Amino acid sequence: MKIAFFSTKPYDKLFFELENELYGFHLNFYETHLGPHIVNAIEDEKVVCVFVNDKLNRQVIEVLAQKGVQLIALRCAGFNNVDLLAAKEFGIQVCRVPAYSPEAVAEHTMAMLLTLNRKTHKAYNRVREQNFALNGLLGFNLHQKKIGVIGTGKIGRAFIKIALGFGAEVIAYDLYPDSQVKEMGIRYESLENLFGESDIISLHCPLTPYNHYLINKNTLDKMKDGVTIINTSRGNLINTNDAIRALKERKIGLLGIDVYEQEEKLFFKDLSTTIIEDETIQLLMSYPNVLVTAHQAFFTKEALTEISQRTLKSISDLVNTGSTDLEVLL
Repeated sequence: MKIAFFSTKPYDKLFFELENELYGFHLNFYETHLGPHIVNAIEDEKVVCVFVNDKLNRQVIEVLAQKGVQLIALRCAGFNNVDLLAAKEFGIQVCRVPAYSPEAVAEHTMAMLLTLNRKTHKAYNRVREQNFALNGLLGFNLHQKKIGVIGTGKIGRAFIKIALGFGAEVIAYDLYPDSQVKEMGIRYESLENLFGESDIISLHCPLTPYNHYLINKNTLDKMKDGVTIINTSRGNLINTNDAIRALKERKIGLLGIDVYEQEEKLFFKDLSTTIIEDETIQLLMSYPNVLVTAHQAFFTKEALTEISQRTLKSISDLVNTGSTDLEVLL
């Protein structure tokens, strides 16, 4: 059976081909993202495997159905880029990998927080230029700081454990409070209280129509002056223009983002010799108290191994038996 992979990089091919030795599928890899411009390239593949920036709208899904595609396999946790209603209408199953090495994302979140706070990225550049001065590198202790965690699924829970290890006080918000989180002594709060109390806010929730631009002018106004915000979830959780305004007004003291609302035009590409026309991201990166990484939080050997294992197992199960013990959206 043939599988078409989109938005692929050399590391995708490496890990999936290694895991495919157990299955013997025929894998076709496309570097481009899946969208109306490329969907007609699919010929006799029964499965398409996609990533975070592939666009599976109704138009694309209709063509997939016409070409006999039976399954859309997301090799990621988020699925906001797939029109699930259209997939259901055209009889295409959809599956995802909801939890692959949550520690990978949680650890990157803490790495971003520590880097921003202790300015290790700036110190590294200074020392390489033989500048050993400490002026401008002042940080703060995480010990006893109040960290608000929005979203307490597996990634949020992993981050909470790390934050507690630093001696921070953690409060949380989730539509569905988790018993394991409560057992750690974490207090669930309303969003309004979390915004008002937190010194640091870390986003670990999926993107839905209800939390689009969760961080906006109104919610920023409720936060402490100089609040630190870290987002390793989805770009559209933050209104970037409102965040820039808050940076100018010193409402946001530190901002770390591994995701960006227009990232599909930028991330996973080498644009080092290109003029980037996105003035918003250029402005954002010009601030000394902003750290941007390019959707890197998931990028560990353990996570890529688990993604390839779980994705191919889901495909094999669903194609051969019609069911799987892994998560199926449709």
